[in-house]
Amino acid sequence: MFSRQTRVASSGFALGHAASPHWRIAVADCLEQLDTAAAAGANLGFLYLSDRYAARATEILELLRARTRVEHWVGTVGASVCAGGQEYADQGACAVMLGCFEPGCFRVLPSLRSMADLARDPLTVGGTAGHFALLHGDPRNAMIPALVAEISRRLDSGFVAGGLSGPRGAHAQIADAVVEGGVSGVLFTDQVMVATRITQGCTPVGPWRRVSRAERNVVIQLDGRAALQVMREDAALAATADLQGAADTVFAALPAGEQGEDYLVRPLAGIDAARGLVAVAEEVRQGSRLRFCRRDGLAAGEDMARMLSSIRSGLYTRPRGAVYHACLGRGRGLFGEPARELHMIREALGEVPLVGIYGSGEIFRNRVHGYAGVLTLFP
Repeated sequence: MFSRQTRVASSGFALGHAASPHWRIAVADCLEQLDTAAAAGANLGFLYLSDRYAARATEILELLRARTRVEHWVGTVGASVCAGGQEYADQGACAVMLGCFEPGCFRVLPSLRSMADLARDPLTVGGTAGHFALLHGDPRNAMIPALVAEISRRLDSGFVAGGLSGPRGAHAQIADAVVEGGVSGVLFTDQVMVATRITQGCTPVGPWRRVSRAERNVVIQLDGRAALQVMREDAALAATADLQGAADTVFAALPAGEQGEDYLVRPLAGIDAARGLVAVAEEVRQGSRLRFCRRDGLAAGEDMARMLSSIRSGLYTRPRGAVYHACLGRGRGLFGEPARELHMIREALGEVPLVGIYGSGEIFRNRVHGYAGVLTLFP
């Protein structure tokens, strides 16, 4: 995991968040909450909006810029907004976090929609090599995974973090202006201390299997046996089990690299009981590896606790700010109560200013994940 930490380049962070049917009221509440002492010298703003405010993103950004005098802003729109220990779901909401960074250690990345756009961007900050990027992507652009991978490859650390906007039709991103259609965010040099981790929220229920036969996203055989038979055994599904219902808790894990235990979680797209086939919501290569995992509240809580323990063990001081990007499929539906994972973050790290969204996907290291949570800290 990436946990390289250099000298502290950021001072205090200030947080404001609110919900209201009227966006102006919510923004005014956010501005009132911002600690002027903590925000003194702030030069980068993080702005996350619920999709109900998406059409007003430009007006919100302009108002915040005028009132805070912070010129540079990044963020995006999500189905829900998270701030501090609170989740705003199914309502108009916004979360604002201001941070102070040393001049010349960050640059806002414009919307990069294609590899040609990326080729024209040196990924440097005033001539200094980019080290880490916090990114926001548009899930409608099929090039996002490739763009994320290439940005990661070109950065000193090889690490990016962030999330995808949406998923309910609103995909506005903030990158000093309101943009959409590509990947945007903020690029940092190695002067900025950052720590980031991912929680998958799943527990493997069987060993890695070799894909003996597959056609596109349909797995026919694993280790030379019918794919469905292997899934039943690994996931301990009874012969009478409701297979369509099992697809709500049993997922496929695909390797994130040729070696190692890191994996990408993908849902099952379908099951053919008569022919013993299992379809995965991503193309599966014959000869590659696959394992099954179970996703439920207990597994998610255990993995979240593991992730928080890991990131906390690498810290030398309490974080000054945090950004959390999580899958819309998490939250209350997975944990059984609202904002449970945000409360876990607070219990582990203390009262840290935190903003983020629940969106369409999560960006970590060099890939786009699903059903995950990605926590980024500025110690």
